[in-house]
Parts: sequence; structure tokens; C-alpha cells
Amino acid sequence: MKIILPAIAAAMLAAPAIAQDSAPADTPAPVITMELVDLPIEQQTALRCGVAVAIATEAQRAGNADGKDWPDLLENERGREFFVRTMAKLMDDTGIAREGIALRGRKEAEKLAQDGQLDAVMPACLLMMQASGF
Repeated sequence: MKIILPAIAAAMLAAPAIAQDSAPADTPAPVITMELVDLPIEQQTALRCGVAVAIATEAQRAGNADGKDWPDLLENERGREFFVRTMAKLMDDTGIAREGIALRGRKEAEKLAQDGQLDAVMPACLLMMQASGF
């Protein structure tokens, strides 16, 4: 699991940038902050689930047995798409720039790398992903 974390961190820096490029000109510039202020529970859950699904997707891509109990997240890139759209929505809703969201995502990935944490959150995250249409 620890091997996957650098790949997830790199994806967090790159993927949401694509979604952010299409912001209208009158949209306020994102706030670049490294201060980790508390997010409302809905946004914190979205962050955790976006990261969890990204980790599980990469585990499946690598053929890791840990990800085999979950539905196919590689099909139609649904795991990646859920992650990208979730992070983009967090940037839009909070005004936090990509770098700030990436920092938060890395911290979540570190928590989820602890024994059993990913397995504990995946059932709820899969429900969230399904409810979002992915």
C-alpha cells in the first residue's frame, strides 16, 4: 500500500488541474493555503472518499489482491473520474487551490495507509461514488 502513495500524490497534483482550467473568467482566484483549516463533514468525507477510491483504483491497476473485493474501478476510468471530479468540486466549493487540496489529499492517503483504514472506509465511499453516478 505504501508503494502506491507516491503515485496517488502525483495524480492529485495533476488530475484536478484539468478540471480547473475551464473556470469562467469572473470566478475568484483560488486561495493558495497550506494551512489545514477544518472542512465541513461533507467536504471532509468527499476528500477522504476521493482519495480512498484513487488508492483502490491504483491497487486494482497494479493487480494488488487488496482491491479485488471491490467493484471494477478501472472500467471506463470510473475510479479516476470520481477522484478528479471530487477534487475539482472541493476546489470550487472551498476556493482552496490545487496545491492545498493536494496537501490535504496526501494527509488523507497517509491515514488510509494505516492497517485496515482503507477497508474500513471503502463501503461508504463506494456508496458515495455510486450515488454520484459513477
